[in-house]
Amino acid sequence: MGESSASYIHMVQHLIEKCLVYRMSKEECVDALSKHANIKPVITSTVWGELEKENREFFAAYGREREQELALEAEEAMRRVEKMLADRAGGDSGEED
Repeated sequence: MGESSASYIHMVQHLIEKCLVYRMSKEECVDALSKHANIKPVITSTVWGELEKENREFFAAYGREREQELALEAEEAMRRVEKMLADRAGGDSGEED
């Protein structure tokens, strides 16, 4: 592998690490790097896969934490919808046509 290839892969790795800081999934990272850094999805996916192989424990924990965060976000969204519906129902009951 040439020096420029190695530095390109290192740059992709660095960008993936930034995606991880922003709690992005692999798919979100692939899309973001394709759109904003003009990196081919196959490159990002390959580098991500190699990082997963080298850091299995980290990525297992990362995946679990993301699932928990998504579940909490879904619960919070459901609470907000229920509150909006309850507020609306409470407001509608006092209105006359």
